[in-house]
Order: sequence, then C-alpha cells, then structure tokens
Amino acid sequence: MIEQFKNQIWVVISLLIFLGASIFFIWQDLYWLCLFPIVLIGIYTAIYHTKVIFLGLAFLTPLSVNIEEFTNGLGLFLPTEPLFFGLMLLTLFFELRKRTVPQYIINHPIVISACFYLLIVFLSSIVSSNPIVSFKFLLAKLWYFIPMLLLAPVFFQDRKTIYWFVFLFVLGTVFACVFTLVHHSLYNFGEKEGHWVMYPFFKDHTIYGAIVALTIPWSIFLFYSKNTNPLEKVFLVFILIVLIVALFFSYTRAAWLSVAGSLVIYLVIYLKVRLSYIVLASSIFLIALFTFWDQVEMELARNQEVHTTEEFGTRLQSAANVTTDASNLERINRWACAIAMFKERPLLGFGPGTYQFEYAQFQEPENLTIISTNFGDLGNAHSEYLSALSETGVFGLISFLFFVIIVFYTGISLYYKSGPENNKIKILLLMSVLSLSTYFIHAFLNNYLDTDKASIPILGICAVFIAVEHQQRSNQKTNAR
Repeated sequence: MIEQFKNQIWVVISLLIFLGASIFFIWQDLYWLCLFPIVLIGIYTAIYHTKVIFLGLAFLTPLSVNIEEFTNGLGLFLPTEPLFFGLMLLTLFFELRKRTVPQYIINHPIVISACFYLLIVFLSSIVSSNPIVSFKFLLAKLWYFIPMLLLAPVFFQDRKTIYWFVFLFVLGTVFACVFTLVHHSLYNFGEKEGHWVMYPFFKDHTIYGAIVALTIPWSIFLFYSKNTNPLEKVFLVFILIVLIVALFFSYTRAAWLSVAGSLVIYLVIYLKVRLSYIVLASSIFLIALFTFWDQVEMELARNQEVHTTEEFGTRLQSAANVTTDASNLERINRWACAIAMFKERPLLGFGPGTYQFEYAQFQEPENLTIISTNFGDLGNAHSEYLSALSETGVFGLISFLFFVIIVFYTGISLYYKSGPENNKIKILLLMSVLSLSTYFIHAFLNNYLDTDKASIPILGICAVFIAVEHQQRSNQKTNAR
C-alpha cells in the first residue's frame, strides 16, 4: 500500500514538472520544445503500458493525417506511424534482450507466409530501380507487420482486448464518417464534392469507401457481441447506420461491389461449399472469359453510362463502362502499364514503391485519357495484385497471394471448428473474414496496403486469427487431460 502511494506521488510530481516545463517553453516562445514532455510521457506509456498505446492506435488509425502535402513530399501518417515505429523498436528490443514472442506465434503459418512475403520485398528492394524508395517501403511494412503480428496476438489472448481493438477502430472510423457526412451536407451531398470532403482523414473517396466497407462487418460483430444493455444496442445500431450511409455517399463503386462480393463469400461459407467446387467454378469462369473476351469487350463498349449521375443503379452500371468513363479508362491505362513493367522485369519487378515513378514511360498513346499525365505522377497501379506484380515481379505476387490465401484459410477453418458454445467467437471470425473479403475484392481495383488505414485492420484480423487458434488448441489440450 505504501509502495503504491509512493508511485502515485512520483507520477503527480512528474506531471507537475512536465506542466511547468511546458509553461516555461511557451513563455520563452519555444513552442516546439513543448513536444518534449509529451514525447517522454509517450515513451513511458509505451514501455510500461504498451497495451494502452496499442489500443489507442486502433482508434487513431482511421483519424491519422498524412503530412505529405505540408512537408514537400515527406509521406508520413501522424500520429500513428511514429508510434508504430516505436512499437516495432520496442518489440525488437525486448525480443533481443529476452525472448518474449511465444513460439506459437513464430511458427504460425500466417507469420511464416508474411516473412516469406517480406523476404521477397527485401530481395526486390536490393535490385530496385530506386533502392531508397524501396527500402523506405520495406521499413514501413516492418513497422506495421512486427507489432501487429508479433505483439498483437499476445494482447489478444485476452478476448476483451480483441473487443476493444475492434470497437475503437470502428469508433474512430465512425468519427471520420460523421465529419465527412457533415462536411458533405454543406454541399448537398454532391457527387463531385464527395471525392474530397473526407480530407484530411482520407486522401480521397476510394480509400474512404474501402475502409468504411471493411468496417461494416466488424460493426455487425459488435452488435451481436452485446446482448444485455439496450442502450448499447441502440448505440451500435446507430454506428451501423452511419457506416451504411457513409458508404452510400462515398460514391465509391468498387466499395459497393466489394460489399456485394462479401455477401457472396458469406453464402459460400454458410452453405459450406467445397473448395474443389470453388476452384472448378473459378477456372471455368476464367477460361470462358478468356475464350469469349472479344464478345465481352464488344458488350462493354456498348455501355455508355458514365458516373456523373448520383443515381445508385446508373453508377453501378457505369462500373463496366470502358468506352467513355475516364476513371475506368485511366484504371485500364494503369493496369496496362503494370503489365508492361512486369514484362520488362518479370522476376523481382522494379522495386517496392516504385510504380508511381516508373509507369509514365510505359503508357501507350491509345491508352491515354483526359486525366492521364505525361509525368506519371498521379499515384499507383489501382490494383493490389498488379502493383505487387509490377513492383516485386512474379515472386512478389506469388508470395503476396500465398499470404492472402493462408489468412483466409485460417479464418474460415477456425470458424468451422468453433462450436456453438463459442457463438461470439464464431461471429467475430465470420465478420473478420467478411471484412477481409471486402478489402481483397476491392483490391482488384485499388491498392492501399501501403497506408496505416488498410494495413492495421488487415493485420489486426491476422492477429485475431493467431490468438483464437492458440486458444482453441489450448482448450483442446485441457479437455483431453
């Protein structure tokens, strides 16, 4: 008791010193030094209360701001990326000092497949056309992967921590959605304004729509995980409604389609369709598409719908317009450039993160659109898969797909293995798989895994699967005794 009182006294004294120092710095017009006490408090909290920082990051991720436009091209998400960098160093420090990461995490197929992917990224960075960019890309991957795959599963052994992580990420997303909807309402929810009203929390409406779509299944899990307090139920229904409205007014066709695709995935899981049937159906579809591509292309050419209208059905129809829709045509231009880059460097690609600096030289005149640029400075390949193919070659794409397949296989297998007595866990696993589905369906048309807003929930789901699988195996061993 006396020892606890002494600790509290030291905390109060430390806070008073920090407050006094901050007042002194402000009085001396040394405003930047006011960050110093905050940094010290952050370091102390990260070392002695790491879980608090981790859960705080779940809330802050949807609300992080990229300072690239304010710093002459320095792309950094604040406050999340510096904190994740610190968590990475902290994890590595404790692991080197005294092995702290459990063996079940290191040996898990998700972690092994992630290491294989990162190894290919490393090899591709060595032979990159711009090694500085590529190694910076690799470093950013590491400060997401290391804390989320090595540290988070340990925290998630406590199921309440899983709930809080999901809740705080959903809550942060809802805050961003409310801000966007209020801002958007000032422009009568216009389609053109809908492309940028989510700024500064999201760069544009496409990533905004992707993250909102990913969050919807998680909000459903939160609703079913609470079965007692009616007030909490009402609040969670409100959250779900906000997310659905935000998705609609995001005017992101790929996000709408990804939600529809996730419903198909749900039916496949619910009906327990065999993997062999899925592979057979996919093969038949791809063969038919390849065989009758000329006819498909002619049919698409007849579609003249553009997405200047705000009517829902017309906008969905415009998603297949590759004749007059500039957005679709530019996406095809980016895809063509990615494939051309792959043909130029098929094994390890041009290097991670280099697409935006290299694709201009691969643009063909017949593929250029009214929104194309000769400098090739308008972003990425608009496909997670083609981005991996062009930047890290065939080995990079294989390693990435291997990682994605392992994650889905793990999540679905755990769902089937969970008994009716673990209903909340079954719902968590199912909704997490559907969240993954929305993103990786969307990933055919856009790529955002180089951002915290996509990487953290995706890797968070991976950590959930690792933790739940360990808990199931531990329970089986206990019951077998």
